[in-house]
This record gives sequence, C-alpha cells and structure tokens, in this order.
Amino acid sequence: MTMDAVAILIEWGPYLLGGIALTLGLVLSALAIGFILGLPLALGQVYGPPVLRSLISVYVWFFRGLPVLVLLFLFYFGLFPALGLDFPAFVIGAVVLGLRGAAYQSQIFRGGIQSVSSGQMTAALSLGMTPLIAIQCIILPQALRISLPGWSNEYPEILTDSAVCYAIGVAELLTRASQIVSQTYVTMPVYLACAFLFIALNYAGMYVIRRTEEHFAIPGFGANTVQP
Repeated sequence: MTMDAVAILIEWGPYLLGGIALTLGLVLSALAIGFILGLPLALGQVYGPPVLRSLISVYVWFFRGLPVLVLLFLFYFGLFPALGLDFPAFVIGAVVLGLRGAAYQSQIFRGGIQSVSSGQMTAALSLGMTPLIAIQCIILPQALRISLPGWSNEYPEILTDSAVCYAIGVAELLTRASQIVSQTYVTMPVYLACAFLFIALNYAGMYVIRRTEEHFAIPGFGANTVQP
C-alpha cells in the first residue's frame, strides 16, 4: 500500500466509518422485524388452520425464492410508489431485509417449536391451561432457546445482504466505499478497508450472539452435551 493510499484512508476514514452506524441500523432493524413477524408466522404454521398454513407457506416461498436485489427493486421502484408511500431508502431497505428475514426466521422458530414434545402441550391442557397460555408459558420459552443457535446465523446473513442496499442509495459501508473510490480513484485499499470493517462487524456480532447462546442454552440439550 502506497503512502498516497494511506493518506487517502486517513482523510476519508471518518466518512467510511460513518457507514457502520447505517449498516448496523439496517441489520438490527431487519433482525427485529424478522423476529416480530417470524415468530407469529411459525406459530401459525404449527398451530394454525390449513388455510393460514397455506398462506404462510406462500409468503415464505415468495421471500425465500427471490434474490435480495429483486426484492429491493420491487419494493423501492414498484410497491411503495404504487401505494403512494414515500419512505427513505434506508427504511425500505430495512423493511425488505426484515420481511425476507421473517421468512427464514419463521422456519427456524417452527423447527424449535416442533422439537418440543407434543406431550407437554397435552399435559398443559389437561391441567386446565388454554392453548394460548400453554404456548406462552411452556412451549415458547423452550422453543426460543432451542432456536437460538439457528437464529444466530441470521446476523451474518443479513449483514452481508445489507451491502445490496447500495443499489437503492442507502449510505452504508459499501456505498460510502464506492463514493470514496469515485472521488479518489483509489480502489483496492478502500475496498479492503470496507471488507475489514464487514469482517470486524461480523466477528463482534457473532461473539455477542455466541455468549448469549451459551447463557440461554438448555442444560443437557444440544450437540455439545457430554454423555455420561
């Protein structure tokens, strides 16, 4: 790396680092939207009537079957303008990533719910609990903890997908790196710095998630369980 490249990175570094906040904002917003929608979708697939299960399956098929870029263009240039909605690109990017994440998270939560023995629901009903109370107090606390290892994979997935929001003008890391390149004509050092920041965000986020996963792990459950 030449001294000129180092000087450019120092000069433009604060602007590039400013993209971290927007990138994390996209990721955390999408994770939250995915969780808020994904959990009810999973419950609907497991406990809902056939019509509801079919509708949820169509939703999952649609958002898992299309590339992120196609979904972004579909919402940014098509659906939102057609509805007369004028939201910033950041909001549309977070919504699209969240809706797509909900499709994936719903399947993670569905697997966690179905891994809880059906006998527990039967026992809860026999004790006079309503199905809703049984789900809330018995099924979900176990299912969410079981689902945490699979759910943790959503963070790096959405983090990498967030770079595609460059296409609709969200000023996240990749967008800012490209803007710096267009101003300075220095390519490799800038994109390497961008890649390093993505790797650092991935590592830091996964570290937090792994510690959380260990804290909420169910004793005696999982691949790391030591058998007597």
